[in-house]
Amino acid sequence: MTTTTAPAAGSPVESAQHPDPLAAARSQLAEAVEILGLGPGLAEMLATSRREITVSVPLRRDDGSVDVLTGHRVQHNLSRGPSKGGIRFSADVNLDEVRALAMWMTWKCALLDVPYGGAKGGVRLDPRAYSEAELQRVTRRYTSELMPILGPTTDIPAPDIGTDEQVMAWMMDTYSVNSGHTVLGVVTGKPLELGGSRGRASATSRGVVDVALAVLDHRGLERERTRAAVQGFGKVGRGAARLLWEAGVKVVAVSDQFGAISRSDGLDLPALEEHVDTTGSVLGFAGADDLPERDDLLTHDVDLLVPAAVEGVIHSGNAGKVRASIIVEGANGPTTPAADAILADRDVLVVPDILANAGGVIVSYFEWVQANQAYWWSRGDVEARLRERMLAGWERVRDFADRRELSLRTAATTLAVDTVASAHLARGLYP
Repeated sequence: MTTTTAPAAGSPVESAQHPDPLAAARSQLAEAVEILGLGPGLAEMLATSRREITVSVPLRRDDGSVDVLTGHRVQHNLSRGPSKGGIRFSADVNLDEVRALAMWMTWKCALLDVPYGGAKGGVRLDPRAYSEAELQRVTRRYTSELMPILGPTTDIPAPDIGTDEQVMAWMMDTYSVNSGHTVLGVVTGKPLELGGSRGRASATSRGVVDVALAVLDHRGLERERTRAAVQGFGKVGRGAARLLWEAGVKVVAVSDQFGAISRSDGLDLPALEEHVDTTGSVLGFAGADDLPERDDLLTHDVDLLVPAAVEGVIHSGNAGKVRASIIVEGANGPTTPAADAILADRDVLVVPDILANAGGVIVSYFEWVQANQAYWWSRGDVEARLRERMLAGWERVRDFADRRELSLRTAATTLAVDTVASAHLARGLYP
């Protein structure tokens, strides 16, 4: 196990082809620091991860050969409580990406008054190229390497891209076996039979839609007349598309990693879900047309765009072509700072990720509370409490943005950074 240090501020600037999530995260922080008038020392602490671990993950393949994979875990901030954040299995995992995602998680928790700091982790692999047995061995070895920094009062992982409740069950079991007793609260996003929370699987999607519908009301747009496009048809995008459809919004385009489809009078979401479950992709759906290019969805003729895939998809190269008047960020960091400036000039309302997709960490917090109390809530209780938090967050950010004449992203980041900075100052600096 090796410990790494964060690089100095001033990461490379964005390019349309290679968006830099860490540069974007630090740019957003710098703007909030300037607005708040924070000193350089405090600003540097907020920009720097508290702890970073890089581990090798040896894996014996099913054929007997051995691969050595690389895993990371970054704990960005611990001032307000244990660190919290997802684990992703992806061929694109790298340390700077994990640093950025951990920082965004810190702001997300602070903005929604969840008593955690931000963390993120991942293993660089394409999970589609590995068997279930191999993925279990990867998970258990990765967890054992991180054991010194994990724990229900220390650092609490959750699912992310390429991982699911089964991976969380393996992590919980590995941690518990090494601890000598069952520790339900060490991860969230677990199966119900292992202390998972009702409503957790759909929480991020539901939070996105709770906010999106509030924005439509704020803008005076009737749901039945609103055309929406959703990028990504995985954990977040699929649920968001279905919930928008159930709310009466006309979902006219969706995409996944293989391509994009559209139908001008709206997609039949239940039929599309059945098609995806059968074929593994949205492409070829009989009730829609395939778009020429996957990313054509981002510039489709819609009122509402929900990017719910990965970071950096709306950038300086395509922001000027976006036709949606409202963007609600289901993914983390889907819009680069350069794109933000272009969209602002065109009066496109962007609801930032640290507000819009906070439903997952909110219900993860609910799951952690339930596990610590050994008392589980009904699905109705979970969803009602989630909606209350999401709408309160939306109103707080909107009001602050209006009062200070800021974008929603700048308002949200400033409120969050102020909360974390205040916690830093109240605790003081350990000699």
